[in-house]
Amino acid sequence: MEAVLAELESALGHEFAKPELLICALTHRSLVNQQLQSGPDDSRRLASDNERLEFLGDAVLGLVVGEALFLSHPEWQEGELTRARAQLVSRQHMARVAEALSLGEYLRLSRGEDRSGLRRKSTVLSNTMEAVIGALFLDGGLETVRAFARRYIIGDAVEKLAEQLRSGAALGNYKSALQERLQAERAGAPVYRVKSESGPDHRKRFLVEVRLKPAEGEPGKPLARGTGTTKKHAEQDAARKALARLTGSAAATADEDADAGEEGTE
Repeated sequence: MEAVLAELESALGHEFAKPELLICALTHRSLVNQQLQSGPDDSRRLASDNERLEFLGDAVLGLVVGEALFLSHPEWQEGELTRARAQLVSRQHMARVAEALSLGEYLRLSRGEDRSGLRRKSTVLSNTMEAVIGALFLDGGLETVRAFARRYIIGDAVEKLAEQLRSGAALGNYKSALQERLQAERAGAPVYRVKSESGPDHRKRFLVEVRLKPAEGEPGKPLARGTGTTKKHAEQDAARKALARLTGSAAATADEDADAGEEGTE
């Protein structure tokens, strides 16, 4: 195990003072369940799975990537920063980072899930990557995570996003970003509905609500509301606010206040 961990530590660029953190980050809940079912003696060998570390890693990842974008692109407004961060912390991107590190080879699974090919599943890889980031933070602090993010998560990807933004190909395309995020999380599809229209024909104002529709026939969970001078602009605004909430943006609270004001005008 020490030799295996040393290989991964070398790839991560950090030698763990507490290797048990890395072991926990690599431990899928299926292995914990398997050992618990084997009896009390076996269950003592493994304290917990990686889900708590995944929660922490997700939060740290958003902070580090947001900070890096804020400092490296002072010309970007909140919209561009939100769009770029959503791409960099997406499950697809995190799964690609995990694949670059061959993280699936180190994943600790139950025998059944190992045979099923779970270690190659993109969702599992992205979750494990977030757990490893949580372990890096606890063992080495923010600077260790920053160094890892610069090398593997941000790298050339942010410049490609910057080029897209400069060309206008992806500028403000929050609907696509929201759909990509929800699809990656298998949460459902975003559905847009006009809630109200106001103003004369030459100065129309639309209020649009975006909902999460998990299954056919269900009403769906409301995510956010947006406004604009056209339906398309209002839909983009609603998607932007939904993304801000899903990624924990500080602007989400202000958006909620704005939404409440719009509701009062219906």
